[in-house]
Amino acid sequence: MSYDGFFVSLLSGAAAGIATDLSFFPIDTVKTRLQAKGGFFVNGGYHGIYRGLGSAIVASAPSASLFFITYDFMKAKLRPVLINLTNSSSQSIDTFTHMIASSAGEISACLVRVPAEVIKQRTQTTRGHSSWKTFKILLENKNGEGFRRNFYRGWSTTIMREIPFTCIQFPLYEFLKKKWSQENGHPINELAPWKGAICGSIAGGIAAASTTPLDVLKTRLMLSHKSIPLATLTKELYREEGLKVFFSGIGPRTMWISAGGAIFLGVYETAHSLLTMSKSEADRLL
Repeated sequence: MSYDGFFVSLLSGAAAGIATDLSFFPIDTVKTRLQAKGGFFVNGGYHGIYRGLGSAIVASAPSASLFFITYDFMKAKLRPVLINLTNSSSQSIDTFTHMIASSAGEISACLVRVPAEVIKQRTQTTRGHSSWKTFKILLENKNGEGFRRNFYRGWSTTIMREIPFTCIQFPLYEFLKKKWSQENGHPINELAPWKGAICGSIAGGIAAASTTPLDVLKTRLMLSHKSIPLATLTKELYREEGLKVFFSGIGPRTMWISAGGAIFLGVYETAHSLLTMSKSEADRLL
């Protein structure tokens, strides 16, 4: 029952990604349509709420696996280095470790996630389109901008959103787990998965609400059929739709990511626990 750390992270991350996307895809569609130009009903309303699910499912396992492989590796390697280099407190070292490790994990995951997000969000806001049809349209390169600009549109804004998000979520998630473990008098790796899920929900909700303006900008860039500088887009949105546009979809986004954080990190903790348990522990379960 014991697996190499790489495969534990790969399998646990894949399970977490698929479970989350299957559970909360309709809420993500609502959020995307609220943020898209023209608003919710112009972009489909409640019709075809699962449009774009295919691209999300195809990408969810590899992107989540890439995140946790990188995150777990960096977390294990980075902490000893920081201890040797600095005289900071243990809590400060833990916080920096989780911020750097999770940021590296997000950059790795975005190699898969960004093209899938482009396909998914265009499918969500275009009537009569499937993920496959959207993919073929992007491949046709009718706008002449090439593969990278079409499939990685919004890359920099996604990274700008994901790094602040993960720098809030994962240090807070690990801090809450540590405090809960200390109160119970148990090591952090023995914290029950359902408790990890609650910690993930709280951390995810706070991070989601805080980064909604960046998410709005990312959505508009991905839905645009031509390249547009971020500063230009920001000015246009403020001039045409006012300050409130930057908080479009904050309710669904916070609810979705808060609940999604519980499932994502709860499933990850459960899978990780099952894959790393000893043979005697497995025999007791059976």
